[in-house]
Amino acid sequence: MAVTVRLYISLVLLSGLGTSHFLINPLGNIKKRSLPDTVVNGIEIYSTKINCKVTSRFAHNVVTTRAVNRADTAKEVFFDVELPKTAFITNFTMTIDGVTYPGNVKEKEVAKKQYDKAVSQGKTAGLVKASGRKLEKFTVSVNVAAGSKVTFELTYEELLKRHKGKYEMYIKVQPKQLVNHFEIVADIYEPQGIKELDADVSFITNDLMDVLTTSFSGKKGQVSFKPTFDQQRSCPTCSSSLLNGDFIIRYDVNREQPGNVQIVNGYFVHFFAPQNLPVVPKNVVFVIDVSGSMSGQKMAQTKDALFHILNDVREDDFLNFILFSSDVTTWKENMVPATPENLKMAKEYVHNIHEGGVTNINDALLRGIEMINKAREMEIVPERSTSIIIMLTDGEANTGESRVEKIQENVRNAIGGKFPLYNLGFGRDVNYNFLEKMALENHGFARRIYEDSDANLQMQGFYDEVANPLLINVDLQYPQNTISDITQNSYQHFYDGSEIVVAGRVVDFETNSFMADVKGQGALNDLTFTEEVDVKEMEEALKEQEYIFGDYIERLWAYLTIEQLLEKRKNAQGEEKENLTAQALDLSLKYHFVTPLTSMVVTKPEDDDSEFIADKPGEEVKADQISHVYATQLNYQPPANPYYFVDGDPHFIIEVPQKDDALCFNIDAQPGVVLNLIRDPDTGITVNGEIIGEKEPSSETKKRKSYFGRLGLLDPRMDLQMEVTPQKITLWSGGRRTSFTWMDTVTITQNGLSVIINRKKNMVVSIGDGVTFVIVLHEVWKKHPIHQDFLGLYTVDSHRMSSKTHGLLGQFFHPLDFEVSDVRPGSDPKKPDATMRVKNKKLIVTRGSQKDYRKDAGHGTMVSCWFVHDNGSGLIDGIYTDYIVPNLFYHSQTNF
Repeated sequence: MAVTVRLYISLVLLSGLGTSHFLINPLGNIKKRSLPDTVVNGIEIYSTKINCKVTSRFAHNVVTTRAVNRADTAKEVFFDVELPKTAFITNFTMTIDGVTYPGNVKEKEVAKKQYDKAVSQGKTAGLVKASGRKLEKFTVSVNVAAGSKVTFELTYEELLKRHKGKYEMYIKVQPKQLVNHFEIVADIYEPQGIKELDADVSFITNDLMDVLTTSFSGKKGQVSFKPTFDQQRSCPTCSSSLLNGDFIIRYDVNREQPGNVQIVNGYFVHFFAPQNLPVVPKNVVFVIDVSGSMSGQKMAQTKDALFHILNDVREDDFLNFILFSSDVTTWKENMVPATPENLKMAKEYVHNIHEGGVTNINDALLRGIEMINKAREMEIVPERSTSIIIMLTDGEANTGESRVEKIQENVRNAIGGKFPLYNLGFGRDVNYNFLEKMALENHGFARRIYEDSDANLQMQGFYDEVANPLLINVDLQYPQNTISDITQNSYQHFYDGSEIVVAGRVVDFETNSFMADVKGQGALNDLTFTEEVDVKEMEEALKEQEYIFGDYIERLWAYLTIEQLLEKRKNAQGEEKENLTAQALDLSLKYHFVTPLTSMVVTKPEDDDSEFIADKPGEEVKADQISHVYATQLNYQPPANPYYFVDGDPHFIIEVPQKDDALCFNIDAQPGVVLNLIRDPDTGITVNGEIIGEKEPSSETKKRKSYFGRLGLLDPRMDLQMEVTPQKITLWSGGRRTSFTWMDTVTITQNGLSVIINRKKNMVVSIGDGVTFVIVLHEVWKKHPIHQDFLGLYTVDSHRMSSKTHGLLGQFFHPLDFEVSDVRPGSDPKKPDATMRVKNKKLIVTRGSQKDYRKDAGHGTMVSCWFVHDNGSGLIDGIYTDYIVPNLFYHSQTNF
């Protein structure tokens, strides 16, 4: 059975005030054409690439555009991309003359303050707004100096949903100009195997057929579209482009089993989509708005959709109609079977519907709920059947009970969780947020029906999604002691053509097998599906690095978790909403997702003091509304090279330059625990540290202090591993092993690696063009009854690491904002307490100090800081145990 995944990209490139055109020669070298339309207003955009990698339904998409200013003066270049509303931007960079300006994801409140400040100063701004039904437009512009080149790169990710039994990747192609080097490449990797793959291009011509290639074999598939400059022309002598329309990729996967479990690097995902099951009979009540605002084309399209739906109703289904305006009327007193005679009468009833009056949503829904409950109690409908209510309205409640909160409460209490409510909002004037919240809290969903010529098809398409329930009360279970942080694993319905996706963390690293049990009620009997996988065998099978991007299952889990938290948040209030917000925010920041709670800030080169802010809308907006302002110029530029280090027991110190202050926290982990300190998924550079403990508890505190006794540094690009202990340094590089002791004074420079050992003091490690680490040796008297030798880790030039860098220490390489208030006496008169607001949380912090041993390894220099208690709880992303890794050289390409 096919699966559909929707991925929307519409690329619009604007160069100055006009259009630019380009040529790519057969050797792939970019050359400026002699045509006068090659350069417009001085700007030449010579390359546009859309690269899509889909791995097990998770799409990683990169849109890259390159331009050059051929004019004698600075010019403005625009970069526009349309992306799905369900997608999360994960990165945006601008590279100008070889200098890259990376993006950093920040809490939205922090960015909002920066934005308000900029607006008050009259700065200019770019816009992001809703674009059509399912798209958002991302726009940014930058001034480019004469002769300079600029590269824009936007990355976004999305978990692609199964829809009507097919995977469908939809790319909106609309460059509005000829482009020298234009290409779309989609690589697909499906562990279940690809059954079929094809592409449908609305603007295809005979000349373009040769440059559209589709191929697949086994688990891998690829679609490539690379038209030359001349092939893009709408006519042989035209300067306009014929690339304007839909580029649709469709594929199917093999389904030998109902489910498919995949496990990679401590995370699992379970895809469940059984086939060939009998359809469960359904009892459907259509609640239709027939108020005056529905007159004309709206009602004609609604009737047309209902006629087609009635043609598709199954004979073992039951149905009824409820019409509402000022009053509420029903077609039949009770639910009736969908016999041919009843369906004929139903069509006559629909044909004779007349509109008029106002909108009484509350009474209509309560009548429908009562009708279904009554049918159950009187056994009018089959015991093995499922019930649903579908409501269509184009307005707001304005008679009877009109308070939306009260209507939600009434409907929630009446349904009692027994069946779902689906709401269709027709047109611009509907209160869609109300409809969505009410549907979500009753196990359904809402869908906007756009006022257009295909509104009837939109309604029919929705019904097709819920027309064929195959299972009800579906419960997916996994070994309790093996997994944690699981996403939603119980569903009221499984519909034919859809797919249930569950993901979570595997906490038992020693487990050899993984069991998934799914239970559900079918049309004829209760069903159980069991799947067992060999963990090691599965991980080996999934090592397809040319197609898989990093730890895709971990990012899929994070995406799905954030999506579900945000959905729950829509109906939450008070403390529950605060907790859901905090969880979603923490994950958004940790995984570098631009969600409704975060913004991406990119430093722009103009005047050396500006930034770009990218947001994501938080609520449903109308199609023609601007949903957020995303780009603005700011005046603040943080000082270079802030310090970040971990030393002592172990104390983490984080400088926050814009506050002229620092934060600190301790980690109380048991000896033998290995923690990830730094991880850059772009470069692969990783630093892990193993905890050691004191020989005996301190006689004063009765506590056994802990330190870092081993550090592991990795850079897979250089085939580099380094183990540092207080006794020796061991280096593996290019298959060779070299060891040194702290008694040595050594300088090594090879293949981009620089190591300097300063005898019995510290060592400096520089890797390529990236970050430099300073490792400080702390030695004690060898016969000391309590203390042991230990290590400290300091970072230099941390800004050279990518914006995705994470880890207990690395997560703070990105901008961080906090506010301290209510400073008051603490339990120690010398250490006042205060209230800190950081990452949308309020924390109680204590003023203290820690030692910086970079310059003086013997005595150190005191650094004042605000101490965050409980292992940095509320400051670090997640909790410290999230950063525990199996061994010193554990490496993964994405964050925890």
